[in-house]
Parts: sequence; structure tokens; C-alpha cells
Amino acid sequence: MTAAIDGAPIGEAEPNAYFLIIAAAGHDTTSSAISGGLLALIRNPDQMGKLRANPELMPQAVDEFIRWTTPVKHFFRTAVADCDVGGQAVKAGDSLMMCYPSANRDEAVFDDPMEFRIDRKPNRQLAFGYGPHVCLGQFLAKMEIRILFAELLARIDDIELAGEPAWVKANFVSGLKRLPIRYRCQISGRVTGG
Repeated sequence: MTAAIDGAPIGEAEPNAYFLIIAAAGHDTTSSAISGGLLALIRNPDQMGKLRANPELMPQAVDEFIRWTTPVKHFFRTAVADCDVGGQAVKAGDSLMMCYPSANRDEAVFDDPMEFRIDRKPNRQLAFGYGPHVCLGQFLAKMEIRILFAELLARIDDIELAGEPAWVKANFVSGLKRLPIRYRCQISGRVTGG
């Protein structure tokens, strides 16, 4: 809100655009990481048990939820100078597509990249981008995911699938459209679902 460019305050449209991006982008990506993380925990009960037994692993688990789901699938960038990317010559002006799911499953970076592990360390996931293009909302997203799972796991004894998950069909930002579950709460002792 108080940013300035060349000493002059930014106009009214710029902060409004930032707020819109935060609201829209943060909702889709965070909800996708949450639902995808929950599905991964359900399908990997050993990891759910490990997280319940070791709540201090939650920050690492959140990074693994994000790596595993990678809600943003790609971005395009334009090379500003000639360079070499992985042995491939890139000329200034060339368009490059960054495939985040591929980066987050790169065997040169991750041990057993196709395995979901809540204690993965280091976890150099790139779902939030990198460098000057890194997502400014990543800290809010991680906090929201961390708090939700801490509260959920403290209140739910058992959780399981109650049907087949359905995925949003999109090639830019996507995740689960539906995740039918059945769970049992510690508080009431009764089985409920949603």
C-alpha cells in the first residue's frame, strides 16, 4: 500500500491488483495443497502415523504436501540473455516453460521423488517458484496449512476415503475437486463424514 516507484506513490490500481492476486491465487493453491496433502496422508497411513507421533515434523510435512501436490503446474518465462539450461542452448528472447511437477519429482534433486515422505529433508520443492519470481504468499500459505493439519490431526482419530477423489481438469492451477472422506472424532466418538 505504501510502495513508491521513483519516489512517487503507486496508484490505486496496483495495490488492488495485488490484493486480488493474493485472494485468488492463495485460495486455489492452498486449498489444493491441503486436500492433496490429506489424500496423500490417507493413502500413506505410515506417514499419517509418523506425523501424529511427531508433530514437530509438521513444517517438513507441509513442504512435502506442497511438493507432492504442486498446485501450479507451469509458468512461461522469456530468456533475457543467451544461456545454457541443462546442456540446452537458450537464446535471448526464447520462451521457456517451467514445469513445476517435473521439477518437484527431479531424481537429481530428490531421493525417491515418487515416494511421499513427511520427513523429507532437505526438501527443495519449487512449487512457489524461485528467485525474483518467488511467491510472496508462501509464508501465509504454509502457516495456514500447518495450522489446519495440526488442528485436524488433534481432533480426528481415524480418517479414510469414502469414495473416489475427483480432480479439477486444468493445465495451469489444479488439484482436487472432490475428496469424499469418512472420519471419527475424538470429541464425540461417533463416525461422521463429509
